[in-house]
Amino acid sequence: MVKTTKLYDLLGVSPSASESELKSSYRKLALKYHPDKNPDAGDQFKEISHAYEVLSDSNKREVYDQYGEEGLNGDGPGMSPQDIFSQFFGGGFFGGGFPHGQRQRGPRRGADMDFSLGVTLEDLYKGKTTKIAVQRQIVCVKCSGKGGKADSVKSCPGCQGTGVRVTIRQMGPMIQQMQSACNECNGEGEIIKEKDRCTSCHGKKVSSEKKVHEVFIEKGMADGQRIKFAGEADQAPGVVAGDVVVILNEKEHAFFKRNGKDLHCKVKIDLLTALAGGSFTIKHLDDRILEGTIKPGEVMKPEEVRCIDGEGMPEYKRPFNKGDLYVQFELVFPPANWADAETIAKLESILPPRMAMEVEAEDALPVTLKKVDPRRRTREQDRRQQRNAYDDDEEEERGGPGVQCHQQ
Repeated sequence: MVKTTKLYDLLGVSPSASESELKSSYRKLALKYHPDKNPDAGDQFKEISHAYEVLSDSNKREVYDQYGEEGLNGDGPGMSPQDIFSQFFGGGFFGGGFPHGQRQRGPRRGADMDFSLGVTLEDLYKGKTTKIAVQRQIVCVKCSGKGGKADSVKSCPGCQGTGVRVTIRQMGPMIQQMQSACNECNGEGEIIKEKDRCTSCHGKKVSSEKKVHEVFIEKGMADGQRIKFAGEADQAPGVVAGDVVVILNEKEHAFFKRNGKDLHCKVKIDLLTALAGGSFTIKHLDDRILEGTIKPGEVMKPEEVRCIDGEGMPEYKRPFNKGDLYVQFELVFPPANWADAETIAKLESILPPRMAMEVEAEDALPVTLKKVDPRRRTREQDRRQQRNAYDDDEEEERGGPGVQCHQQ
């Protein structure tokens, strides 16, 4: 016995009505109350569409008969009245379009396939064409994605072709619905006898394919940029294939650093070139050799930066527009004990005089300067940081700076 007959009454049928009786009744009422024919009957059209949506689904009908509409509350939004109507009549009223901006739902779209492609800075500067091989699933050619002979593929009676089953559990006043893959068809929605399965895909409806794509890396492309091959991802029957998406992964360069359209590099020059001028060279990303000149007497200071216009990265889609190249100079000093007394005397006569000491004192205490192992200096810094962190922890336990525990 059904809990309520409201939805049956809307369709004008009895609770024992068959599927064909439900369809016949809905067809007549839908034509009578459709908004294109009867603009004032919009509410009635929605109500009968909702009633048919529930009662035409065997799982929903079972829930409704036992628990009423309250049992359907957690079932999520259903199809719109126009979608239900379109299943009967193939579009809007009398073949027209969907009213009120409604659109028919299209096939489900498959997932994209991401492919990370490592590229060098030279590739992004000069452009490059490379190939990638992608393993994907395609609809079986032999059975056209049916899985077997067309007349042998049957809709699963256990789930009515949905591939899922709904289990109803009542815990006191609470009603719980649980969905699980149908065990009769393994969630496929169809049943194919073993002897009738396709010999190529063995009833899986898809087969594996290796496809090679030619990837054109344009000049000026950037790290993380995406190149799409539309519709080249996995195929499946009734599904629109997604895209193969190639994601560029820029490798670190040994000499150049990129910042947008600009390039940065460090060039070593000797002390003589820094003071008296000279030339230096840079091998660019396209193997050109750039020669720069430091004018005599210009004096290039350590870590000083100079710019070379138009020698940066090309702009994407506008490769003739280029950024700039920024050069930072590192001074290479002569090794220890390179000069004898005579050479030092010559330097003293040529170079500007020594700077005066900031503090003059007759009784200043002479000290010895010792070389420091950089590794030892790092270890000392680590130990100092650990001590500071330990002191901070103790201070928190005492209640913060300036707070002491009171002892009796």
